[in-house]
Amino acid sequence: MKAVTDALLLIPGIELLERTSSSIRVQNVVQLSMAPAFLLAGIGAVMNVMTNRLIWVANKIEKILKAGRDDETNDLLVEIPALEKRRVHAQRAVMLSTASAFTISIVIMLLFVSAFVKAPLGTFVALTWLITMGLLMAGLASFLLETRVAARRNRERMEERTYGP
Repeated sequence: MKAVTDALLLIPGIELLERTSSSIRVQNVVQLSMAPAFLLAGIGAVMNVMTNRLIWVANKIEKILKAGRDDETNDLLVEIPALEKRRVHAQRAVMLSTASAFTISIVIMLLFVSAFVKAPLGTFVALTWLITMGLLMAGLASFLLETRVAARRNRERMEERTYGP
């Protein structure tokens, strides 16, 4: 029996199969990957809001630019600079959030791989986690800027209606 076991160990990749056959090890990795997976779901929810705002702003710009040239349209053209700023911030927020979703997926993959290879990958996992958090924070900061531009423009419109131009 020992001769068979020794012969099996000579087959390429059998050591990897032996290390991955432990269901307890797999369960531990799945538990470790739950936090990043929930973060991924949260990023997706925030990106949904960001994308909806981006679509609204882009549609509003198109609608204004396609409208005919009359007094009402000229009044709407004043909105274009603020809408363009909002679009830039929203696009940046979506791109950075997408990048953070990608890097958190790498974290999950590294967690699984690290459980089954001999090389320690903890440093790569930690570094990728930090990159993810940095990208997410940058995306949320850009989204904050977009909402500030929208709020400032709303305040300006309210003052124009209340006090005149």
